[in-house]
Amino acid sequence: MKAIGVVFSNIHDTLVPELTRSRTMASVPFGGRYRMIDFVLSNLVNSGIEKVGVITKYNYQSLMDHIGSGKDWDLSRKNAGVILLPPYGGVESTNLYKTRLEALKSIMGFLTRSTEEYVVMTDCDKVMTMDFTDIIRYHEKNRAEITCVYRAMEGVSRQTAMQNVFFEVAEGGRISNVIFRPDQCSSNLMSLNIFVLKRQLLIDIVVRAVANGFTSLHRDILLPGCSNMRIFGYEFSGYCAMIDSLASYYKTSMELLDKNVMSSLFGERLVYTKVRDSAPTKYVKGCRAVESVIADGCEIYGVVENSILFRGVKVAKGAVVRNSILMQDTVVSENAILNSVITDKNVYIRDRRILSGCPELPYFITKNTIL
Repeated sequence: MKAIGVVFSNIHDTLVPELTRSRTMASVPFGGRYRMIDFVLSNLVNSGIEKVGVITKYNYQSLMDHIGSGKDWDLSRKNAGVILLPPYGGVESTNLYKTRLEALKSIMGFLTRSTEEYVVMTDCDKVMTMDFTDIIRYHEKNRAEITCVYRAMEGVSRQTAMQNVFFEVAEGGRISNVIFRPDQCSSNLMSLNIFVLKRQLLIDIVVRAVANGFTSLHRDILLPGCSNMRIFGYEFSGYCAMIDSLASYYKTSMELLDKNVMSSLFGERLVYTKVRDSAPTKYVKGCRAVESVIADGCEIYGVVENSILFRGVKVAKGAVVRNSILMQDTVVSENAILNSVITDKNVYIRDRRILSGCPELPYFITKNTIL
């Protein structure tokens, strides 16, 4: 493939502080055995992109542990593969980057040393499967300078509007306006923060941004570019869920229990992740597990209903887990009752504890907690 991938791993960390306190958004666990970056890397690999740079900022130890050499995504290569790009700062600067343009400035060496014609840039806050080959074809067909991926959203809430960027698209697909975090949005075409452009053009944009003090890709490049550049929009119409709060993480995770959603995510295109050799889940006589996603290595002695259990979770005899998300190696002791609960990794819940939240505000338990 004639493109490289650039992945922003930390851009949206502040939106879900509960889950990103000790990790990047890219390494947030999802769906029983995946991390958020798995969808991005799998989309790139499935599209034939064999060189991927992952821009990091802080809290990236778990991301490094998860990606490793990139072998699980077939990205362990001598001259390409996945490359972690840690933060870079000069002697005169003590601050890390805050925006995409500032992040791109710190990886100029990676961009200039690459030889591929195109760059595909994407964030890690969305659960979706996409073929980037189609976007590059669309980009070339329209002789576009920049192609931005968007999705038509129904019933955009004020909170969603204030956290995102929207496009107005003219006939023919050309973007005519960029709308920033509006209080009341006149367009429902929300940017997915996925961009395709030529590598040399991206280098020129970053150089010009540094010279002029530009910091925002949308505000300083795309908005003025609507009038003097060929900037096109590509509409993505498949399943796409954005993680921008703990409630949205819970809602998106619970949607996996819908067979149609599960099929749209995993039915046609493979999603790769780090392989962990575990024994099959153990279901003991007398237990009950229904309408749930349960990963390997679990032990079920009690009741599990409408829940998602990650690898190594143990539900003791008499315990009841409903409408909950239990991350790796969580232990639920005897006669404990959980409803609408999210546990981070390595949580231990003692006997006879009763914990309950609601879909709009799930009860969250931080990593390594004994309760």
